[in-house]
Amino acid sequence: MEQYDKRVDDYIDRAADFAKPILIHFRDLMHKASPLITETIKWGTPHFEYKGTICTLGAFKNHCIIGFWKSSLLPNPHGVLTKKDEAAGQFGKITSLADLPSDDILLDLIHHAVLINEQGIKTEKKAAKPKEPITVPEDFEQLLEQNAVAKHNFENFSYSSKKEYLEWFAEAKTDATRQKRLGAAITLINDGKTRYWKYNK
Repeated sequence: MEQYDKRVDDYIDRAADFAKPILIHFRDLMHKASPLITETIKWGTPHFEYKGTICTLGAFKNHCIIGFWKSSLLPNPHGVLTKKDEAAGQFGKITSLADLPSDDILLDLIHHAVLINEQGIKTEKKAAKPKEPITVPEDFEQLLEQNAVAKHNFENFSYSSKKEYLEWFAEAKTDATRQKRLGAAITLINDGKTRYWKYNK
């Protein structure tokens, strides 16, 4: 991958006038920090990489953002990383060069980010939130008890497939609608079909 990417030049050229000096300055700092850093465009915005993504740079209508991908691992002795656990925008909304930390601080952060990727250090994954237990309503439970095949199939559905059926029942505006949906569900489940089986082909 080339150190410079013309698509980043084009991105800067299309940016608002206030953003251009910010984008140009930070881009220059990235390459000043290390000639090993390359640039590319991902998801429509400039990304700087060395053995993985180091940071991203974005320009919007009224502000810019700089986001270090492993910001939670970076030192922050000067308190400039205001949102250390987010993947983008650790410096808040940047509207001028005056909003940026000093070049020395930025270069130090970039050097640390390069070292983190060089050493292959990973950020800790956030623990997944525990799923709420599935509570089968009594009227549906009774129908399942009367149909062994449907009961077996429902019990073997994924968590999300079960939730889709239960939410469908709960959204019924009238008891008549609910009863109709319960009956339709038993027929589908008996055939091993999830709520949105038509879209899973």
